[in-house]
Parts: sequence; structure tokens; C-alpha cells
Amino acid sequence: MEYRRLGRSGLKVSVLSFGSWVSFGPQLDVGKAADCLAAAWDAGVNFFDNAEAYAGGESERIMGEAIERLGWPRHAYVVSTKLFWGIHDEHHGGVNMKNTLNRKYLMQAIDASLDRFGLDFVDLLFCHRADPDTPVAETVWAMSEIVSAGKALYWGTSEWTADEIRTAIDVAERHHLHAPVMEQPQYNLFERRRVEREYARLYEDHGLGLTTWSPLASGLLSGKYLDGVPEGSRATLPGYEWLRDLLTDAGRNAKVRKLADIADELECTLSQLAIAWCASNPHVSTVITGASRPEQVEENMGAMDVIERFDADVKGRVEAAVR
Repeated sequence: MEYRRLGRSGLKVSVLSFGSWVSFGPQLDVGKAADCLAAAWDAGVNFFDNAEAYAGGESERIMGEAIERLGWPRHAYVVSTKLFWGIHDEHHGGVNMKNTLNRKYLMQAIDASLDRFGLDFVDLLFCHRADPDTPVAETVWAMSEIVSAGKALYWGTSEWTADEIRTAIDVAERHHLHAPVMEQPQYNLFERRRVEREYARLYEDHGLGLTTWSPLASGLLSGKYLDGVPEGSRATLPGYEWLRDLLTDAGRNAKVRKLADIADELECTLSQLAIAWCASNPHVSTVITGASRPEQVEENMGAMDVIERFDADVKGRVEAAVR
């Protein structure tokens, strides 16, 4: 496993990490989650991603119980969570606790997350989306105080625009507060603009680190949807109907077939090729992978061998296949 600094911070994270979106709760209980976490750990993964909104808080509870069951020492792993969507019903006093980054929500939500995890602190805390209704300064002050209180060690953003990130950094620097050090954007062969163009100046100007998600474009780049939607896949889960159109898009699947030829030549899977492509971007600190079975974790971790062979020629051919 390779370990990269999270932007300009001193924290090092495994270039391949493991996240719980979709799987923890809807597909995996504590026992099965522990099996997947153990497979990632055995491959050298030290960063595990989560969010308050995943399965309405269940994902944090499952991950916390699974880690406790595995007996990992707290110094040996990095865990994250993300706040914004909330899990409280607006009609029962939750009007200030949903789709917001106000101070009240953030201060209470981090305590609730830590309680579900069974932890004293998370290493990384993300603002899961930007909040146009809350002053950026209010959010920055609250996040900085959470870090100062030791409830999180670093804070960052997820799917914020470059202007929003820059504004938050400016507020923090002006008031000598803890500034955001990382962003969690979607990044894959079909979703590239934000990482490669919009954030370009932020890497050099502020040393922004990236913990990217959806390297397989929700499974499209795994190739398993080339012949339709298989039973048991995430596109068949209740609430994920929106994925069907994406995963059965004829134009994108035609590009996936071209990528399959390259993967065959490299003697790797499509998933490994797609993950290695994401990791080949030097601005990416870690690529968050997901899986519902230990075998899938092991396959994804096999991308490390492909990263070593991802030279300019291979990258050029991959680019041509999806152009």
C-alpha cells in the first residue's frame, strides 16, 4: 500500500481507502461489515470513510461496532464522517437540524456522530454540502471550534465549489482559525471537470487534499452493467432507482467496452483499471472504494498492482477510450 499526505497536512492516508456509502446498513450488518473492513485493513488501508446521513446514522454505528469487534488500536486508523443532511424530522423540532451547516446543528451533530461511533474523536470531518442559507463565517467558526475541542482533527468540505472553498479558507486565515484542508468530490473517468479544472488553483495556492469518491461511477466502470442491471446490485435497492438510467446509458457502456480491452491487455479487471486511473492523479490523496463482500474489497485492492504500471502510454489509451 502507498500512503500519501492529505494535501499539505502532515496526515498520511492510504492511497486506496474504504467507504460505507450504500453498503453499511442496507446490505451489511456488523458482522459482514467487519469482514470487509478486515479485508481492507489486511491490504494496508488506514482510512475509512463514513457520513451521518448514510443509512440515517446506522452506518456510523455499524462501523464503530465493527472496528471495536476487530480490536484495532485507535492510533492505527483514520476515520471520517460528514455533516449536512441531518437525520431529524423537521416536523418534530428538527427545523434547524436538516440541510444546514448552522452552529447549532454542527455542534450537536458531531456529538451524536461520536456517540454512534463510540469514539472520542473523528480524524476527518467534512461539511457534506455547502449551505447557502448559513453565513460561511458561522460554519467556519463552528468547524474550527470542533477541531479546537479535539472532536475532529481536520475539517474539510464535500462537493463545494472552488469559490466556496476559497471563501472558507479566507475567513479562517483572517481570523486565525482552523481552515479546511481537504475536499471530497466525485471523481472518475466520467466525472472530471471539478477535480481537474475547477479546483486546479486550490492545489497550488492552498495545498488542498482530495479524498475522492465513486471511482467506478456507481458501478458503471466495473462492467457489470454492460448487459443490463443484475439482481442484487445497488441499482435494484429501494431509493436508488435514479441509478438505473446512469448505469444503462448506451453511450457510456460503449466506452466501458473499449476500456475492457485495455484491462484485458493489462491482465486486470475493469474496476482495477478505473481505480488506478483515479489514483494516477497526483492531487488525489486517497481513492475511496466500496464493497459489499470481502472478495470485492480484495479485487479493488488489486488496483495497487495496476497503479505501478500506469504509465503515460496506458493513461493515453484510457483517455482515448472515453473521449
